[in-house]
Amino acid sequence: MSKTTIIFVLLFLLLILAQVVVFNHIWLFGVAIPIIFIYFIISLPESLGTGWVITFAFLAGFLVDIFSNTPGLNAMCCTVCGAVKRPMLKLYVSHDEEMANSLPSPYTLGGITYMKYLITFTTLYSLLYFVILSMDFFNFYRLVIRIISTSLLSFIIILALSYLFNPSPSKKK
Repeated sequence: MSKTTIIFVLLFLLLILAQVVVFNHIWLFGVAIPIIFIYFIISLPESLGTGWVITFAFLAGFLVDIFSNTPGLNAMCCTVCGAVKRPMLKLYVSHDEEMANSLPSPYTLGGITYMKYLITFTTLYSLLYFVILSMDFFNFYRLVIRIISTSLLSFIIILALSYLFNPSPSKKK
């Protein structure tokens, strides 16, 4: 196995474990849940085929579902996010050759572009998660507050993880 594969396997296991053991038990002000395991889907390389991205996304969501007693909820949200990952990234990156063999990170996309991509991804996941979880629009304002607060909390944590796991090119030397 290559070094990159081992790093992604360890990242996958670490994020799933952290989500299940720590972050699923945090409800900030009763509305926001930090969803950090989707960082694995966000950080998958663009050279990976869409079928593989969808498969890995489903697997991540399925494992979180098993340990969170949410049958199919995370698996479905992750599968949809995995399917739209590449088109979503193309909204912000104009040239395919720029992303051909790179990992989406603040250093490969640029800080602002990466933040736009990240907030779009976390908002989509939060929207799917809470709309499916509530299955009604009875308390619409509470639903909107949950979606926005979870998106922002997840965005902040995942952005910090992005800078932690992707050291700047000047630090690699």
